[in-house]
Amino acid sequence: MSAPQTSPGDAREEALRAGLVLFALLHVGLAAFMVSAPHAFYEAIGPFGALNAHYIRDVATFEAALGVGFALAVRRPAWRVPVIVVTAVQFALHAVNHLFDASKAHPQSTGWLDFASLLAATLLLIWMARTAARPPKSPEPSAPLSPVPSPLPERSTT
Repeated sequence: MSAPQTSPGDAREEALRAGLVLFALLHVGLAAFMVSAPHAFYEAIGPFGALNAHYIRDVATFEAALGVGFALAVRRPAWRVPVIVVTAVQFALHAVNHLFDASKAHPQSTGWLDFASLLAATLLLIWMARTAARPPKSPEPSAPLSPVPSPLPERSTT
């Protein structure tokens, strides 16, 4: 048996849904890490400036909200573009912030890796937003449509 063929539209929808799930898990997981272990988060991901556990937990609330938005957008297509675009803007601004501070991270390579990963995620989010904004393709008819016969008998004009 051969695998069912998927159209490019179906493949894009599957990739978009996978991206939504991925970002939902990423944001909720990051929020959980930030809330449960702010010092470990600071050491592993955010070694910029002085540790402020309260501020890290505050930021976790934003991460959790984005994660919930992505999770809802999986089944609510009308939510997709707004959630993805707002997140893309946040990632782009976050990437710019890291670009200016990359050399201040300890170790410095962490700052540049953070910048590169944020930039890559921004580009992925832009693709997702463009994909979500495309109208769904209408299915092509499998057979030509034939005229519907009239239930009334034809009248003679003679």
